[in-house]
Amino acid sequence: MSQLVTGEAVVLQVRIARMPTRALACAIDMLLQGIVLSVLIALLAGFLFGSEVSEALAGALIFVVVLLVVVGYRVVMETLTRGRTLGKMVLGLKVVRDDGSSIRFRHALVRTLMWFFVDFAPWFAACPGIVASLMNKQGKRIGDMVSGTVVIRERNQPMASPPLFVPGHLVQWAQSLELSRLSDELANAARDYLARFTELLPGPQYALGEALAARVAAVIAPAPPTQVIAPAYLSAVLAERRRRELQRLSTHRPVPTGPFPATSPYPPAPSPYGPAAPTSPYGATQSYGPGAPAPAPAYGVPAGPFAPPSPYGALPPAPPPPGLFAPPAPPTQSRPATVNAEGWAAPGSNEAGH
Repeated sequence: MSQLVTGEAVVLQVRIARMPTRALACAIDMLLQGIVLSVLIALLAGFLFGSEVSEALAGALIFVVVLLVVVGYRVVMETLTRGRTLGKMVLGLKVVRDDGSSIRFRHALVRTLMWFFVDFAPWFAACPGIVASLMNKQGKRIGDMVSGTVVIRERNQPMASPPLFVPGHLVQWAQSLELSRLSDELANAARDYLARFTELLPGPQYALGEALAARVAAVIAPAPPTQVIAPAYLSAVLAERRRRELQRLSTHRPVPTGPFPATSPYPPAPSPYGPAAPTSPYGATQSYGPGAPAPAPAYGVPAGPFAPPSPYGALPPAPPPPGLFAPPAPPTQSRPATVNAEGWAAPGSNEAGH
């Protein structure tokens, strides 16, 4: 394992790809390049032999084809796939920058040119790249050092989906959120942060969480009614976003066709026991009679005495619900209220002038 420091001073634990694995991926790429190059040269030779073309022009055309296949393949593949070639895809490797972000065209171009003219150039006996990779602690060749990149193994470090949940006292607030301005890029960044929460050091762990929470709070509304820690805030927003997406997908399902319609043309018969119990927007039936089933927890969070603890620490206690179980207000009068002629006690009716 090795460490990469992001631009936000967050330390990421990654697995560096070593020389044998990279050599095997390079061999797969070279095999594919050799097949494509053989086919193109055969077609080009057939065209040149059938026409009167000078030897200099023929040599120039062959050199251009070789350069496009050897150099262009790597540049195009690593740019379009953000650091992968076919050989790297087979072995689960990826080229990233030193801060862990994806590479761009300039990084792919510099790496490929250094690979072709320095690291494995025939006039250097293909030694500089091998020697540099064996001596560097991150397995970098000269092209990686110049372009500021590193090759990692992503197949052996899967990122688990973070457990998204909404605290009970924030359910109504989550339902009222306006999430239209929350971009997919920012949502994915928050999701990746929650997935790697336990891998981060304590300092950057909370600093990055506060920064992401501030960015999310700037594009959504309203603000939470109570103070909540950054991981729980991000989890609540992402859980509500996922719930709405699943609800949107469920409402756009295709209507089944066939001889039997999906809906009945007759109205439902009224129940002799009164209207049905109201249902929660998350699918859990809310019934309060004796023997009623226990409501299912919202957002898929298991409830009960054996529920798993939250990975983000203890949440603030939920405020007491107003209404049914609110404590009675203390009396504000020192003397008992006077009952008027209609039979009800009016506040202040025992004062003078009332």
